[in-house]
Amino acid sequence: MAKQITGTTILTGLLGSPVAHSISPLMHNESFQQLGLDYAYLCFDVGTDKLEPVVEGLRNMGVRGWNLTMPNKNLMCKLADKLSPASEISGAVNTIVNDNGVLTGYTTDGIGYMRSAEEAGFSLPGKVMTLLGAGGAATAILVQAALDGLKEIRVFNIKDAFYDRLVHIADQLNARTTCQVTVHPLPDDKALRASIAESDILTNGTGVGMAPNTDACIIPDASFLRPELIVSDVIYNPKQTKLLKMAEEVGCPHFNGLYMLLYQGAASFELWTGKKMPVDLIKEKYFQQD
Repeated sequence: MAKQITGTTILTGLLGSPVAHSISPLMHNESFQQLGLDYAYLCFDVGTDKLEPVVEGLRNMGVRGWNLTMPNKNLMCKLADKLSPASEISGAVNTIVNDNGVLTGYTTDGIGYMRSAEEAGFSLPGKVMTLLGAGGAATAILVQAALDGLKEIRVFNIKDAFYDRLVHIADQLNARTTCQVTVHPLPDDKALRASIAESDILTNGTGVGMAPNTDACIIPDASFLRPELIVSDVIYNPKQTKLLKMAEEVGCPHFNGLYMLLYQGAASFELWTGKKMPVDLIKEKYFQQD
């Protein structure tokens, strides 16, 4: 029987633009129903120009919490009352918890990545990572991986609008964690090859290789890889990027970004409800790798 909205239903949702394509309502509403929770999750098409009044409305209405997608993640940092360490360092929020009008901001994208790595059978604390990118996904991974105890992270990115911000984040992580973070400009194939050769894991945190540009890859060729190197890609469309195809050819263990999406949602779900999302069921129903 379909769940009914009642006078006591607790509201959660997603703020962003566009949001019509989001899988979040399916996974959260299914989870609420499976656990018998009187919650609902809705999408709201809200850009940065309307975010502040919308947030104040949701605060005053007692909405339990919400996710944020681009372009709202950075602005939400300024509107929250409190921030998690990861959000404070990264300058981004993708989850808000509303406790009686007090808004606490979290970023669960990095948590999602670390849990997806664990799901794939890899324990990353103590390891050395070469990370490609400095946008939202890459920054979330960088910050959470450093907080979770990776030994060293070497970040490579072109000198774009994100680069100076990346250097600032690296400085904060070096001061606040035991992880050694270094930043390197691209293109520099020699430095990139040397870094990968000394790393335990290579992670693409960019959109390079995403559909429809599936022939694109930051790594020039498979000679940069070796069989014992773990290779991961935040992209999940296609599920096997050019980078992951190269990894498979070389014999590298590898995983894509599909379960990162699942586990970031599971982390938000737990922050709102105090309950574990039934991830096995959600995975089977909405996150098939085949």
